[in-house]
Amino acid sequence: MSLVLRNAQRAVPVRRAPLRRAVCALRAALGASRFDLGLVCAGNGLMRRLNGAYRQRPEPTDVLSFPFHRVAAGELPRPRCRDEYNLGDIFLGVEYIHRQCRASGEDFDSVLAVTAAHGLCHLLGYQHNTKPEWEQMYQKEVEILEELNRLTGASLRPLTAGLF
Repeated sequence: MSLVLRNAQRAVPVRRAPLRRAVCALRAALGASRFDLGLVCAGNGLMRRLNGAYRQRPEPTDVLSFPFHRVAAGELPRPRCRDEYNLGDIFLGVEYIHRQCRASGEDFDSVLAVTAAHGLCHLLGYQHNTKPEWEQMYQKEVEILEELNRLTGASLRPLTAGLF
């Protein structure tokens, strides 16, 4: 269904068309194309406030996901009516991500796509609080990024390779 992409910051230029295409492809790879999704590109101030309010960590971060449904990892929501065809919202901390990319030399647009993949996995119940959870989420990220790579010719990999 629909993808609403909003750029709520002015610190970093965001190429929205490639990000939109990547997120639509990732959503399809997850089998969730029929669900609505909100994607907000946020600056450090908004990310700091959201991270403080919802995770008690008042500092900017790269991604926050707010699922509409609570599902087990790998399960799609089971909406009962049209209004429930919603995955939730992802906030990408583009200012934070941009700073990390400048420091590491990584491509900003690629890292945005990979970070969005991570956020999408969180919307579908994947977590990384324990090693088994991380392994399951990491494998799902690899799977959907391989599909995106096949479609685009890119060579994207999850950012959380060394988490555990």
